[in-house]
Amino acid sequence: MQKTKSSEALKGIVRHQLFIPVLALLILAVFNLIADPNFFKITLGYNSVGDPVLSGYLVTILDYGSEVAILAIGMTLVTAASGGQDISVGAAIAIAGSVILRVLCGNPNELLEGLQAPIIVAFLVACVVAMLFGAFNGVLVACFKIQPMVATLILYTAGRSIAAWINNNTLPIVTDTSFTYIGGFIPGIPVPTPFFVALACMLVIALVMKFTNLRLYTQAVGINESSSKLNGLNPVLIKILSFVILGLCVAVVGLIKVSRLSTINYSVVAKDIEMDAILAVALGGNALSGGKFNMTASILGAYVIQFLTTTLYKFNVQADALPAYKAVVIIMLVVMSAPSVKEKVASLSKKLKSNSQTKEVA
Repeated sequence: MQKTKSSEALKGIVRHQLFIPVLALLILAVFNLIADPNFFKITLGYNSVGDPVLSGYLVTILDYGSEVAILAIGMTLVTAASGGQDISVGAAIAIAGSVILRVLCGNPNELLEGLQAPIIVAFLVACVVAMLFGAFNGVLVACFKIQPMVATLILYTAGRSIAAWINNNTLPIVTDTSFTYIGGFIPGIPVPTPFFVALACMLVIALVMKFTNLRLYTQAVGINESSSKLNGLNPVLIKILSFVILGLCVAVVGLIKVSRLSTINYSVVAKDIEMDAILAVALGGNALSGGKFNMTASILGAYVIQFLTTTLYKFNVQADALPAYKAVVIIMLVVMSAPSVKEKVASLSKKLKSNSQTKEVA
């Protein structure tokens, strides 16, 4: 009896949606602990202006993983509602960042001193622009029934050119040091600011999930669009809303990105970040075909992806080769989550259990 209870408890743990991201995190942690224990070393130092800052690989994971975590929030909703993924978020981040610089620096053809508008105004304008582009993608998917990856391929292709056009292909530079706090460190606080921004986004989405029906409606549309329509929901509106929310997440990451360097490189900024966001959703155990989702698992998956990226960089893997490693992980996750594979695993498990019981009786 006790053996049966232990077996059932183990099955419950393995079936839990957080099992895969937690297992991946533990594997990476153990690997780095064996390869180089200094990977986990965190030091307190001082930056160029004398403010205390934490440094180390774990701090880097918290810092850059927060960008992926913010995007994973929106990507999870898009995946759940539409059964597809938005591959244009990197280009959209370039657009949002370019808009922020245009508002802060003014006309790129004129040499102007200081900020031309408050940072909050520039951010709000970027939010509106990013949400409009998100709505554009949503309309293509929801109204014209275009597969999400194909629909977002338009902005993926043209987005960086649009970003360059906004500032006449120039590279504006923000000279106000307070702008760098968003993507760096707030004076006196040694923890990277993007981590606090990510926590704020997590809190907002948690409150939205708790006090609204967004989760229920999104899952209902993703599971069965026709049935949700018969039950009074508007699948078109919900799909567009998911893309708009992703647009808002894009604007937040765009602000962090341009704040890091006080400028932008249209062709490089947020390059391949859409792959990290999609992989975070998949690693969180969420079905890429839509339906039920676990936001916590997606966010944890985002930090695991950054853990993997940082580990690869530590072992001198070239930046151009990173997508290949991540592609292997995506293939493994997609295969593991395929219905046919799950059915075969379940069938094999029942067969082994049946054989075991037969031997015990004998």
